[in-house]
Amino acid sequence: MLRNYFKIAVRNLIKNKGYTFINIAGLATGMAVALLIGLWIWDELTYNRYHKNYDRLAQVWQHNIYNGVKQSQVSNPYVMAEEIRNNFGSDFKYVIQSTWNFGRILAVGDKKFNKAGMYWEPPVIDMFSINLLKGDPELALKDPYSIILSETVAKTFFGDADPMGQMMRVNNKHDVKVTGVYEDMPHSSKFREMTFIMPWSLYIIENEWIKTMDDPWDSNFTQTWAQLADNADFDQVSAKIINVKYNRLRTDNDRKYKPEVFLLPMSKWHLYSEFKEGKNVGGRIEFVWMFGIIGVFVLLLACINFMNLSTARSEKRAKEVGIRKSVGSMRSQLVNQFFCESIVVALLAFVVAIGLVYLALPQFNQVADKRLTLLWSSPRFWLIGIGFSLITGLVAGSYPALYLSSFQPVKVLKGTFRVGRFASIPRQVLVVLQFTVSVTLIIGTIVVFRQIEFAKDRPIGYDRNGLINVYLQTNDIHKHFDAVRNELKSQRAITEMAEAGSPPTQVWNSNGGFTWKGKDPALAVDFPNNGVSHEFGKTVGWQFKDGRDFSREFASDSNAFVINEAAEKFLGFDNAVGEILTWNERPYTIVGVIKDMIIESPYEPVRPSLWHIDRYDNINIALLKLNPDMSAHEAIDKIRTVFNKHSPASPFTHEFVDVEYARKFSDEERIGKLASFFAVLAIFISCLGISGLASFIAEQRTKEIGVRKVMGASVVNLWGMLSKDFMRLVALSLLLAMPMAWYLMNNWLQKYQYRSTMAWWIFAAAGIGALVITLLTVSYQSIKAAMANPVKSLRSE
Repeated sequence: MLRNYFKIAVRNLIKNKGYTFINIAGLATGMAVALLIGLWIWDELTYNRYHKNYDRLAQVWQHNIYNGVKQSQVSNPYVMAEEIRNNFGSDFKYVIQSTWNFGRILAVGDKKFNKAGMYWEPPVIDMFSINLLKGDPELALKDPYSIILSETVAKTFFGDADPMGQMMRVNNKHDVKVTGVYEDMPHSSKFREMTFIMPWSLYIIENEWIKTMDDPWDSNFTQTWAQLADNADFDQVSAKIINVKYNRLRTDNDRKYKPEVFLLPMSKWHLYSEFKEGKNVGGRIEFVWMFGIIGVFVLLLACINFMNLSTARSEKRAKEVGIRKSVGSMRSQLVNQFFCESIVVALLAFVVAIGLVYLALPQFNQVADKRLTLLWSSPRFWLIGIGFSLITGLVAGSYPALYLSSFQPVKVLKGTFRVGRFASIPRQVLVVLQFTVSVTLIIGTIVVFRQIEFAKDRPIGYDRNGLINVYLQTNDIHKHFDAVRNELKSQRAITEMAEAGSPPTQVWNSNGGFTWKGKDPALAVDFPNNGVSHEFGKTVGWQFKDGRDFSREFASDSNAFVINEAAEKFLGFDNAVGEILTWNERPYTIVGVIKDMIIESPYEPVRPSLWHIDRYDNINIALLKLNPDMSAHEAIDKIRTVFNKHSPASPFTHEFVDVEYARKFSDEERIGKLASFFAVLAIFISCLGISGLASFIAEQRTKEIGVRKVMGASVVNLWGMLSKDFMRLVALSLLLAMPMAWYLMNNWLQKYQYRSTMAWWIFAAAGIGALVITLLTVSYQSIKAAMANPVKSLRSE
C-alpha cells in the first residue's frame, strides 16, 4: 500500500510541475531558515559545554551599592579566592583566581607578536578542561617562569619543531620556559581568545605593589573562579559566602558599599549575564527566543503555501477522490495518500534545504560570528533532520488531507459538486497570517536598524576621526614620551599625542573614596577615573562646558580634576569649576567641566567620570591624532618607525578609535542583519505562495476572463479585478501586523535607556512596501491572464 501511495504521489508531483516547484521551493526555503536558526540556537545553548565540569563551574561576582544604585561586577580583590578556600573549603573542589585576557608581547629570537593570554593558578588545567597535547598537567604551571601555549601560537613561533623546553621573552622583562601546548579552545568557549597561560605566581612577581597593599580588600582587579564539590548546591553555597567580603572590610566607609558575594554558574555566563539593580534580567537568551520564534513562523509560512495550493486545486482532484471512494477507498486511505504526497514534498524540500544551508553557511557564519557546520557524520543530525521533515510534511499536509478526503463521491461524480462560496475563507485566513508575520518582521528589522543609527548619531563628546590607540606593553614609549611626541610632530605625522591609563572607548579603572561639600555621608560612590598626560584633551578633542584644560604651566594641576557634565550634576554643583573634591583624603581642585564623552555603552546614560594627571606611571595607552594633511598610511608608517626606534622589543600595533567605537554596535548590527535576512526570506516565501495562488485563480477564471474581454473589458480592468482580492488580504494583514509589531518592538526598546521612537513612517513604509511587493507578484499572473486570446479561452466551451 505504501508503495502505491508513493507511486501516485510522484505521478501527481510530476504532472503538476509548476505547483510542485513552488511547494518544494517554499518548503526548502523555510526549512533552510529553520535549519540555520536551529544550528545557531544549538551553538548558543551548548556554549561552554566543551568544559567537562560545566555543571559544577562558577564565577564569583559581587553586588555593590555604587552611587545609590545596586550594581553587579565580576572583578574581585586578589585575596578573595584564598578567603573562600580557607573558610568554605568543604563546599568547593577548587577556588582559583586569574587576570583578565590582556595582550602580552611574546618573543622568540626575531619573532615577536602581541598575543592575548591570562595568568592563572595551576588547577585551571583540570577545572576548565585544558587539553594538553604536550606537557604534564601537574607540573606545567608549577614553576613561576613557565608558559603553556595554544597549539596555534606554538606553531606560529616554532613551526613543526618541538616547543617543549624552549625559552620565550615576555614583555621584554623576563624569560619563561614552554612547559606545555594545549589544544585551541573552541569558538563556543568563553576562553576562545586565550592563546597562552602563565602562572599566577609570576603575576605577583611582576607586580610587587600587590604584596604591599595597605588593604587588599579595598581593590578589585582579579577574577575568581570556583568548582563546587559534587554534593554542593549553587544557591546554598552563594548564601554561605554572601558576606565574605563585607566581614573583611575595615572601616564604616568601606561597608557603605554593602558588598554581597555570589556565584554565577557557567550555565548562565553566556545567556544570562546581564544584571539590573542586583537582579539577573537575562541577556542573550532574548535573542535565542526571538530567533526561535522567527524560525517557527518562517517554516509555518512555507507550510501555509503548501496548504493553500493544495486546497486551491481541490476541484481538479475532486473527481479523483470521488472515483476512489466509489470503488471502496476509505477516507483513512485517502488521508494517508495525501499525507504521503506532502511527506514526499517535504523530504525533497529537505534535500534542497541541506544544499541551501551548505551554500549559505560561510556568509551566515561571518554575519553571526559563528563557526557552524553541517554535521554530516552525525546520525543524530540525520535522524533529527528526517524527523523534522516528516513533522513538517504532516503539518503542511494536515489541512489538505482532511479537506480533500471529505468530498462526497455522489456529488462529485454527478457534476453537482461545488467548493462553495466559503471554501476560500481558510486560504484567505492563511494568506493574512503569512503577511502578518512577514510585515511584523519587516517592521522589527527597521526598528532595530533605526535604534542602531539613533545611537550612532548620539554626540560622543570628542573627535574620534584620525585618532588611534597604541596599546603599550612595555615602559619604553612612556620613558621617551617627550622625544617620541616631538619627533612625530616635527615629521608632521601627528598634530598631538597623549598618554592614558584607559582608552577613550573603555573604562579600565574606577575608584571610590571621594568626598565633597554637601555629600551625603551615607552615600558610597564609584567613579570612572582615568590618569592621563597634559595633552590628552587636545588629542581627543574633548569639548569644554566650563573651565579649562590641563596645562603644564600650572604645577597645581598635579592635584586637579577635569570632570564631565554627569559628574557635575551628580556632585550637585551649579558650577563645579574651583570646587574641591577630596580623594582618599587628598584635595583636588576641579579646573574644568567637559561635555559628556561616551566611553561605555552608547545606549546608556554617561556615568559621572573624572580625569587627572597621572603620577604613578599607570600608563597603558598612547593616543595619537593623525595629521589630516597627510595620508593615514604614510602617517602610520612614520609612527611605526619612531615607535620601533624607541621600543625595538615591542611589535607596533594600533587601532583606530572609530573602529573600536563601532564595535559597541556589533551585537545589535549582527541581530539586525540576521533579522533582515530572515524577513526577506519570509516575504519571498509569502510572495511565492501568492504567485502560485494567483496563477491558479487566473487558470480557474480563464473562461470568465475570455467572456469579459469579448464584452469589452480592458486589460487594466481585468488586472484590477484579479489583483484586488489579494490587495484586500494584505491590507487586512497590515491592520493586524502593525499593532503587534508596535507592542513587540516597543517592549524591546525599553531595555535601552537611550532609545529611538516608533515613528509613524516605519509602519507606513512597511505597509506600502508589502502592498507594492504583493501587487508586483500578482500582476505578472493577472496581466498574463488578461492578455490571453479570448478565442482560445472560449473555444473549449
